[in-house]
Amino acid sequence: MLAQSADLSDPSFTSLQVPAGKPLHIGPVQAGVAVSNATLYRLASVAGLGSALILLVNAAKRSALIPTTDLTQLLAPFAEVMALGLITGLFLAFGRRAGRFGTVAFIVNFIALASLVGVEVVINLVFSKLPVTAITDLRAGPLGIFLTVSSLLFLLGTLAFVVSLAVGRDVPRLPLALYFFGAMPIALRAFVPELALDLGLVILAAAIAWLAGWLWVSTSAFDGNGAEGETRSNTQH
Repeated sequence: MLAQSADLSDPSFTSLQVPAGKPLHIGPVQAGVAVSNATLYRLASVAGLGSALILLVNAAKRSALIPTTDLTQLLAPFAEVMALGLITGLFLAFGRRAGRFGTVAFIVNFIALASLVGVEVVINLVFSKLPVTAITDLRAGPLGIFLTVSSLLFLLGTLAFVVSLAVGRDVPRLPLALYFFGAMPIALRAFVPELALDLGLVILAAAIAWLAGWLWVSTSAFDGNGAEGETRSNTQH
């Protein structure tokens, strides 16, 4: 059966005929990929801005600038959920350039942020409804170990991710530094005063908003360059 099949080397057997001297254009496919990437980065930017806003709400709540309500308690974990979107966009756009270290740093930071979602749920939706004695008993068991491990993992993951982005020199370093310094008191919340934690939340919110805005602007500039390149390509052909 195979011996009787058509010879693939025969010029008459081809799935795509390209006239001699005519290049094969794949511009529309590349443009589609660029649009898809741009949309992803903009969604990551929006998620980052949402995370920053919720962090500011958390800081205001802790400082008694706004009342603590069921809504503010429910919103708290979504700061980390939305931050996951931002770090994913930053990694896909720039973090991969750091090679294997960048990939490992992103994975560790992603896991750490995901675990913090659980921490925030426990603190805001469980501990807030329990007496101090019950909270102390829970912290003395496996839950206390989970809270400690999650906090340390968040500190290490944040440091590694910030370094992986800074190494590439594409992402501005000042908001990266603010991101790390804002995350420090949050990771060490059990050992720092309330004022330090509140300041950490504000600094982290400012850093996330800065990075989100920068990613949005960078995506717009990328779109402009891509559109200009596509126009030139179409003009030449």
